[in-house]
Amino acid sequence: MLNEASIAALDAQSGDVLALGNSVYQMVGRSPDSLRVVHPMRDGVISDFTVIHAMIAHYIKKICGNRLFKPSVMICMPASVTGLERSAILELAIAAGASRACLVDEPLAAALGAGMNIAYPGGQMIVDIGGGTTDVAVITMGTVTLSRSVKLAGNALNEGIQRYLRRERNVLIGDLTAEEIKRRVGCARLRSTELAISVRGQSYVSRLPVRLEVSSTESFLAMRERLGDMVESIVRVLEETPPEMAGDIFDQGIVLTGGSSLLRDFDAMLHERTRLRVRVAKDPIHCVALGLGILMEHQSILSDNNYYYRTDDDIGEYARNRNL
Repeated sequence: MLNEASIAALDAQSGDVLALGNSVYQMVGRSPDSLRVVHPMRDGVISDFTVIHAMIAHYIKKICGNRLFKPSVMICMPASVTGLERSAILELAIAAGASRACLVDEPLAAALGAGMNIAYPGGQMIVDIGGGTTDVAVITMGTVTLSRSVKLAGNALNEGIQRYLRRERNVLIGDLTAEEIKRRVGCARLRSTELAISVRGQSYVSRLPVRLEVSSTESFLAMRERLGDMVESIVRVLEETPPEMAGDIFDQGIVLTGGSSLLRDFDAMLHERTRLRVRVAKDPIHCVALGLGILMEHQSILSDNNYYYRTDDDIGEYARNRNL
């Protein structure tokens, strides 16, 4: 498994891609004026197609080397992505070096990676909380029957921490520091045992470097509003679920995947709001990738659930069929 950050370093003048992935991550907030660090995917949407093209081509070459034959590529996308975006991703994958590409709904891959039986004839709910989006889906017989994707996830929680410290403590912090606070002391409920972390930032008043201690209570207050919105999006999907499948979900519970599902007490917070059993997958960060691995090993699951590989010649027909 190749696990790389979706981030790139560009030449500030020419815009050429100089570096990609984890080697760029530590440059966030520290890059010189000659470099521009960009996130080509924000809130589950591609914001820079040129960089994404370079990224896909780079990783295909890194994984496959200089093979004579082009590889088949499978890509996950949120179930709520539009037909236009799906067609654009197919074109990007082919242009970047794939012989053919297949798009799979992300909740379905996450469910497979979490060990769920997607062929189960009843309703099952999965919630994938990533960096840009929270994807909520009800799955039955291998099909996503109901889904909602909201642009509230890990990045929004980081921004909440940054805003809180600027407003309440007059301190500016960067994205990496906010992520560290969330990971180390972040929580979805007030804790009886307080946690704290010492971090560095910049005074909003004097602009001088400062050190401050951030508590778990402060992190909760910073993220509370956004966490509430995330939970309400899950509740809305439950409200829209047909009664029979809602009864199945009552028996099966809710499965959480995605890195942000590891936030302390989020499962307990969701349980309090829904009164349903909630569990975090065994390896929530890698569930989607593991699910794709299962699909690659069992190609029949793709055809059984109407997922097909598309070649360059198929893309135009695919777009027309989706009324683009």
